[in-house]
Amino acid sequence: MAFTLVNSIISWFLKKRKHQIELFLKYPIDVQQELLLKLVNTAKKTEFGEKYDFSFIQNYNDFANTVPIQQYESIEPLIDRCRKGEQNLFWPTNIKWFAKSSGTTNAKSKFIPVSDEALEYCHLKAGKDMLCLYINNNEKTQMFTGKGLRLGGSSEVYQDKDSYFGDLSAIITENLPFWIDYSSAPSQEVALMAEWETKMEAIINETINENITSLVGVPSWMLVLLNRVLEKTGKDNILEVWPNLEVYFHGGVNFNPYREQYKKLIPKKDFKYYETYNASEGFFAIQDKNGSKELLLMLDYGIFYEFIPMDMYNGENSKAIPLSDVKKEINYAIIITTNGGLWRYLIGDTVKFTATNPYRIKITGRTKHHINVFGEELIIEN
Repeated sequence: MAFTLVNSIISWFLKKRKHQIELFLKYPIDVQQELLLKLVNTAKKTEFGEKYDFSFIQNYNDFANTVPIQQYESIEPLIDRCRKGEQNLFWPTNIKWFAKSSGTTNAKSKFIPVSDEALEYCHLKAGKDMLCLYINNNEKTQMFTGKGLRLGGSSEVYQDKDSYFGDLSAIITENLPFWIDYSSAPSQEVALMAEWETKMEAIINETINENITSLVGVPSWMLVLLNRVLEKTGKDNILEVWPNLEVYFHGGVNFNPYREQYKKLIPKKDFKYYETYNASEGFFAIQDKNGSKELLLMLDYGIFYEFIPMDMYNGENSKAIPLSDVKKEINYAIIITTNGGLWRYLIGDTVKFTATNPYRIKITGRTKHHINVFGEELIIEN
């Protein structure tokens, strides 16, 4: 009875957010333009803002003509200074968290600044929206009568003088509200274990007797965990361990190569799969319909979007277009301006729009994997 009441209360609370989502669905360009000016105004007294005359920027054209498109190597000196304790360089509030991302073209790791605003109004907000969209599509969900099993990457957080760095999932786990332990597993203590094998064993021991109703994590890592669960329990499939499992929220890698393996592990016809699109730089899109292969571009997370058609791509020397000018089925590189202090930043991903009312996308690959041979564009999607 208590779990049913909790399920109803949490579902009601999360569904309220749907009205705000409907606002950017109805007025996407207005929401984005207003967001851009808010970001510029917030950062106008930073070192970066003064260098590029943010005080004089009145609209998108001013912004695009004043601020250069940038890749990581261009902003690395500012980020290094921030990691050593300098503040107000590219964002006005203090930044102490940095998400360590995979190597760049010169094989060095990237350290992506994660502001308090990016944590609260992008990453954590997106986690709630993921649940909100699922609940709105599945009115009879019983997800909150049990717990969600979340599996992050490397959970070690390192201190570097005046700042901290680690995998984004570790930073998010460190900053989760205290009540999250009541609705998810493993506990934060286990989730933040550094040694992978020890953590896996601890997660399994902590969850095999729980009522797990949802899964959250990268498909490759989750697959390893689920197979270990079967080894430990001697069961034939995951539903014999967690009979009330109803949805898997996944992201990080292309799910198609894993789909059949998951169907064997979770043999349930109406089992739901929900895809998300997030990175160290921000949370960008969420599947908003059951069974869909499109992702809804989330426009109110403190991220302003621009795009470069890949047939005109020339790195930092490219000419970008705003969201209002995109067309369906054209391959675009993404540029983001964020409440974490990234300005016209090329994240290296490519997408296609499957719809423009509302704006839905599919991920097609990486800019560095895009080549043009005899006029024939080849991308990871192909």
